[in-house]
Amino acid sequence: MTADGNRVRPQDLLRVTAHHTDGAVVLAVAGEVDLLSAPALGSEVTAALADAPDLLVIDLSEVSFLASIGITVLLEARREAGAGTRIRVVAPEAGVVHRTLRLTGLLEALAVTTTRDEALTG
Repeated sequence: MTADGNRVRPQDLLRVTAHHTDGAVVLAVAGEVDLLSAPALGSEVTAALADAPDLLVIDLSEVSFLASIGITVLLEARREAGAGTRIRVVAPEAGVVHRTLRLTGLLEALAVTTTRDEALTG
């Protein structure tokens, strides 16, 4: 609930914008990925993978909080993509997302890069 008594909606916590470029889909994610908003991110990932892009970049540069359910969404994206789509996650080195993924030992498993350009070209 918000201070004015209204319910918090996933779109109040998280914004996901899809960009298509040269066989790749970039999902630019901003806000908090928690129990309430993670399903919205999962839906966006599923929609992006439905087109079977060569590359899916999940850019978490603007994410201020990543709960364990958000990590689960990232791991499920990797599984859902299978062999046909490469997945890269963008998390700037100084940010909370990079720190969280480093502490969980998932930087390599999730092919984490520190910039979107690196994710698209690497």
